[in-house]
Amino acid sequence: MTTPARSKDRWAPVSLAFHGAASTVTGSCFLLETAKGRLLVDCGLFQGTKTVRELNYKDFPFDPQSIDALLLTHAHIDHSGLVAKLTKHGFSGPIIATEPTADLLAFMLPDSGYIQETEVERLNRRNRQRGRDKVEPIYTKADAEAALEQVRTCAYDEWLEPMAGIRARYWNAGHILGSASIELEVETDGERPLRLLFSGDIGPDEKTFHRTPEAPSDLDYLIVESTYGNRDRAEVTLEQRRQKLAEEVKAALAAGGNLLIPAFAVERTQELLYALSRLIQDGDIPEVPVFIDSPLAINVTRTFAAHFAELHEVEGGETLFDAPWMRFTESVEESKAINQVKGGAIIMAASGMCDAGRIRHHLKQHLWRRDATVLFVGYQAPGSLGQIIQSGTERVRIHGEEIAVKARIRSIESFSAHADQGELVAWVKARLPVQNTIFMTHGEPDAMATFREKLALAGCDPAHILAPALDDRFDLEVSAAPLRHAEAKRLSEAATTAPFDWHNAYARLLLDMGEKLKAMDDDRARAELLAKLQGTLRD
Repeated sequence: MTTPARSKDRWAPVSLAFHGAASTVTGSCFLLETAKGRLLVDCGLFQGTKTVRELNYKDFPFDPQSIDALLLTHAHIDHSGLVAKLTKHGFSGPIIATEPTADLLAFMLPDSGYIQETEVERLNRRNRQRGRDKVEPIYTKADAEAALEQVRTCAYDEWLEPMAGIRARYWNAGHILGSASIELEVETDGERPLRLLFSGDIGPDEKTFHRTPEAPSDLDYLIVESTYGNRDRAEVTLEQRRQKLAEEVKAALAAGGNLLIPAFAVERTQELLYALSRLIQDGDIPEVPVFIDSPLAINVTRTFAAHFAELHEVEGGETLFDAPWMRFTESVEESKAINQVKGGAIIMAASGMCDAGRIRHHLKQHLWRRDATVLFVGYQAPGSLGQIIQSGTERVRIHGEEIAVKARIRSIESFSAHADQGELVAWVKARLPVQNTIFMTHGEPDAMATFREKLALAGCDPAHILAPALDDRFDLEVSAAPLRHAEAKRLSEAATTAPFDWHNAYARLLLDMGEKLKAMDDDRARAELLAKLQGTLRD
């Protein structure tokens, strides 16, 4: 966008910084600064390549003690996963969320802290062996439990004042239990307040458990997600989606092995359980044991049961998540015992992108089996283990071990909790007019570029559609175009948007080198190859 010339020392009463979900899909974090204070919308964990994930360990690009309030759109970890880090480093204000989101956070944040501790403990064991420095977790389970003391709940469709000079209102986003788009009215030195809307994640039209997303229109600024901005999924009904799942389940069982589903603990696991319940009740699939191997998913499932009255058009009553074929495995011993089941079972475990949690242990047990099936039912961020497996690679490294990929790799996109391109465009059109600027967030560059084109065709001025880079900051006014500031970047745009990083390349090199050495005829040839590689390293 072309912005008018301004005096460098002109005071701008409102600014908005994009400290996450900018040129990337995860790490949602937006800092709104006014003459009266500072407000955060979301504080999420970065996922994807190791280079991007390392941002989680770095200092925030702002002082946590200076933040007056935090508003959360929903409980997914890429929107809430750094809340405990924020409080650990001095944020003492209210954390405002809907009641279902608060209930989910009560399990999700401590679970995330526990994962940080266990992953770092495993890493430190390797670091000691390699003579490397000890690494500290981003935050601990105790840090997360302390953060929960600051959570305050709010209702949909009611105005609240999280800090001086700002009013906020939550709208149903139709994404997961408790998810919201957040409308803000910000006092300025002008005649009227500045009106902003943060979409959060928008749910699709055909979504189990939830009504159609809602939000206001006639805004000054719209901050909208674009995860599926370049993709239209096939239009399917809930029944057609269940039948597609039935086909995959029957094919997996016919192959003779187990069906492994990397599932997000929040919403996706519960949606799958509901679909499987309906399929078993209708006789479309056999009744087989379904292991829910995630303490977090188990607690979230209980939360869904507690909020059953808020779920939309769901059959089954309050016993929906309590069937004899559901096997909830909470302890490590129960999880390990699943390894004795060689076929005829469905195993759902987190994390959905395979970057942490028990799913990685099950992948080590099943990826090399030709009779096993891995079914992906959610978005896989570039560089994540799930995306690498989904892309067709022949070998992966898990916990430092080389694993062959022989299992059947399958995907179902229609279970996505995100609106697709057509649904996103329709949602934005319903928000018009946007008097000033649409900021596209939470998307990969290709997705945002295509989404921008589609919005232009829908009547939005392309000159007023921006895609901020990570850590970009803009001055916002009612009538003038937003002024972009060249802030220091924690990570270059190229590194932020890269689908793979040097860590991925290093793992690929080790796998390829191992295969090459094994395929050579004799030890002399192997020694010569290794000598050449060592010579290259010395150059």
